[in-house]
Amino acid sequence: CKTIVFSSSATVYGLPDFLPFDESHPLRPINPYGRTKYFNEEIIRDWAGTDPEKSAILLRYFNPVGAHSSGMIGEDPNGIPNNLVPFIAQVAVGRRSHLNIFGDDYDTPDGTGIRDYIHVSDLAAGHLAALNYAKDHKGVEPINLGTGKGHSVLEMVKAFEKASGTSIDYRIMPRRKGDLDSSYADTDKAEQLLGWRATKSIDDMCQDVWRWQSQNPNG
Repeated sequence: CKTIVFSSSATVYGLPDFLPFDESHPLRPINPYGRTKYFNEEIIRDWAGTDPEKSAILLRYFNPVGAHSSGMIGEDPNGIPNNLVPFIAQVAVGRRSHLNIFGDDYDTPDGTGIRDYIHVSDLAAGHLAALNYAKDHKGVEPINLGTGKGHSVLEMVKAFEKASGTSIDYRIMPRRKGDLDSSYADTDKAEQLLGWRATKSIDDMCQDVWRWQSQNPNG
């Protein structure tokens, strides 16, 4: 094998020196998940350094959301969802009584954390573009996959209410350690090198998640 496309994460950046995050931002992960991605990136760099014919693309995902537009493929986490949108979907379909929002005093317009949510279909297209690029280019390239836009937790709640026609009950809980005020991508490199840019909005994401969840209320 001389080609790797690695599923990395925006969590490798840690606390922002500037926003949006571009690929030149220092890597200072502040949680165990981010550190595992950082260490894997370093291992891959060492692997690629052993042969000039090797190619590695480090795809730094921001926040994947959504389901296949057919409604036939979606996400059903085991136990309590760790990610926002699956949790919202389970509240909307009646599997959970309410959503917990961890903190409403962040330095953002509505006080809730801002993240760059990317549709899983856009993410898949980014992988295909990375594979095509890797065929003809050697060495290691870190590349962000995001939309370049940030949306708050409450914005996502409102978008899901619109998509589902239901009201999402939520409760404000204490902040979680390691959560950032804001995180969103500079996606210029992906467009320049891969010819790729995300095309789907948060409304598309929420509609597709609801299509799947409403057809599969129990997963």
